[in-house]
Amino acid sequence: MEAIRKQATKLREQVAKQQQAVFKQFGAGGYGGPDTLITDEAELHQHQKLERLYISTRAGKHFQRDIVRGVEGYIVTGSKQVEIGTKFSEDSRKYGAENTCTSGSTLSKAAVNYGRARAQMEKERGNLLKALGTQVAEPLRAMVMGSPLEDARHLAQRYDRMRQEAEAQLFSYPSFEPRQAIEVSKRQAKVREMPGSPELAMKLESAEIKLQDLKSNMSILGKEAAAAMAAVEAQQQRLTLQRLIAMVEAERAYHQRVLQMLDQLEGEMTSERQRIEASPIPSAENNMPPPPSYEEVNGMYASQAHNGTTDSIGYFLGEVMHSYHGQSDVELSLSIGDYVVVRKVTNNGWAEGECKGKAGWFPYGYIERRDRVLASKIAEVF
Repeated sequence: MEAIRKQATKLREQVAKQQQAVFKQFGAGGYGGPDTLITDEAELHQHQKLERLYISTRAGKHFQRDIVRGVEGYIVTGSKQVEIGTKFSEDSRKYGAENTCTSGSTLSKAAVNYGRARAQMEKERGNLLKALGTQVAEPLRAMVMGSPLEDARHLAQRYDRMRQEAEAQLFSYPSFEPRQAIEVSKRQAKVREMPGSPELAMKLESAEIKLQDLKSNMSILGKEAAAAMAAVEAQQQRLTLQRLIAMVEAERAYHQRVLQMLDQLEGEMTSERQRIEASPIPSAENNMPPPPSYEEVNGMYASQAHNGTTDSIGYFLGEVMHSYHGQSDVELSLSIGDYVVVRKVTNNGWAEGECKGKAGWFPYGYIERRDRVLASKIAEVF
């Protein structure tokens, strides 16, 4: 349809040019004078201006519709993101509130802070989506569906139909000879030759009036259509630009507020992490008392012998479950998977034994007793 419309427009412009050439040929007076030629050129200019306005407003309407569709799609996906983010913030807050960790509350505090910040960010996202809907999509949709554009387009279409009707009356296809113009010129010549003929004068006057009325109506309608289309075009350009600026400002304000929230959250988490890294980390090694001295061990066993309680504990094998690095010469260094011959166990959590040919003390809680061990493992102990 667009190609047909362009072809018809081109054809009408060719007809108008041929019409002007004929009017120049019959420019001796009356209808074909210089004033008529100026009017036809102005009408052609008016027609071309309307064509440009029609194309411009149509492209503007399509662009407004594309913006509305894009914003609506963004709102749909953004609403789903708000839903997911809100659920995420609730899960983080719930974990932090329960605080099931037994060694500290650092992660719980971070989870609470993150849940709070995430909830605020999702609230800001929701406000952005509302702003895009009310400040961008709705005004543009109202203009796309509004009456000013449709009224202006109807005026332009009425003018186009009237112009086509005028061309159909003035020209004979396919030779494009202006019949009425030629007829008027012939009658003008006859009137000049026979000035006393009242019948021919009346016919000439009637033809001229008909042509002038047709051109006058077409000119008036063309001006009205051009003014209406120009007003719509200006409104389209102004309103669309305003809505685009409003959209950019809303998104910019949203991202600035979210950035402030993230900066604050990062500062809180970083401060907590630095505090933890600066403080010593408690461990099982630091909490355990030092191994008993040689005198203490001998005194304990001597006391047991004096009281008649020197029952042998009995050696047994233990598998190392946690690595331990000896802090002195009397302590053993153990690795996970090693086997130790345990000879003594004290009441304060220490044990004495031998591993890989070395004897010394180690935390008894770092091993587990093994009653059945492969012979190859036993050989590794000694």
